[in-house]
Amino acid sequence: MTIKINGIRYTTPEALQAVDNPDVVTFLQEWYDDKDHVTGHTSGSTGTPKTIRLSKQDMLASAKITNRYFDIHSESRLLLCLSPSYIAGKMMIVRSILAGADLIVVPPSSSPLKHLEQDIDFAAMVPMQVETCLTTPETAEKFSRIKQVIIGGAALSPVLEERLQQVPTRCYSTYGMTETVSHVALRDINSVKKSPDYFALGDVHFETDERQCLIIHAPHLHQQTFITNDIVNLVDTTRFEWLGRHDNVINSGGVKLFPEKIEAKIALLVKQRFFIMPEEDTRLGQRTVLVIEDVPWDKAGKKRLQEQLKQLLHPYEVPKKIYFREHFTETYSGKVIRKLM
Repeated sequence: MTIKINGIRYTTPEALQAVDNPDVVTFLQEWYDDKDHVTGHTSGSTGTPKTIRLSKQDMLASAKITNRYFDIHSESRLLLCLSPSYIAGKMMIVRSILAGADLIVVPPSSSPLKHLEQDIDFAAMVPMQVETCLTTPETAEKFSRIKQVIIGGAALSPVLEERLQQVPTRCYSTYGMTETVSHVALRDINSVKKSPDYFALGDVHFETDERQCLIIHAPHLHQQTFITNDIVNLVDTTRFEWLGRHDNVINSGGVKLFPEKIEAKIALLVKQRFFIMPEEDTRLGQRTVLVIEDVPWDKAGKKRLQEQLKQLLHPYEVPKKIYFREHFTETYSGKVIRKLM
């Protein structure tokens, strides 16, 4: 075995005990054992998280594609600021091993660059981490010293995407899941190639089923074909625009509405966390409602928001009711559960 962590090269399992991160050590012990797989967990976005086996060969194949695209090599510095308990953290370690790169390990937190001094060639973050990094001049300057960042794990807000237009770091939104062993497609956020479309990596290609949901063909993985619940606009066999989750679609009077698209439109109006969801309606079948994470607003505040929503949205999209919940319920991995609880 050989891996370089924070500038120090480790070549024996015993030497790993000096690494000041138990989760990284645990993953490396599993990676270098006799089994052909490691244990992973699905995100729990649509239900209870499941434990799955991740083929080490699949992980290496995925890492090879990413390393090739981002030009990751033995002189590169990769930042690990996500937990190795999840696929994003595991894959950052595997990419580092495969390339012989220096893995710069920091504790997972909302502000991962706070104590970082090195320049970084490649990092993976969730939107919350990126947003926090951009809130202070010190961490924003450190973020600008990262060459390339992939952002995933949750939706990227239009507000954050607009802020990223001002930074020199090349930023990408990722599309993938635990089952596909990390991302299979990327979207340019802030370069001259900025686009609403995701493009495939390697030999990955796409089609859609009768629901207009994405089907992924990934020749580099053992399973190769994955049927998703993501409704997309398929541009061609290697590009698509993500519209929303099939599970979340609202059928209001025969019109299909995508909550995620509505949320993107109104992101500037509501500072708190919020989501759009369906509610039964005797006339329309379903109607849209807005749920905001906050104490209930007074009548004037609700009325003002309703007027703003009417000016911004199509009549079918305008939430017919606004609900408030002091605390949203989240999945095991921290994603908001879109239900009134």
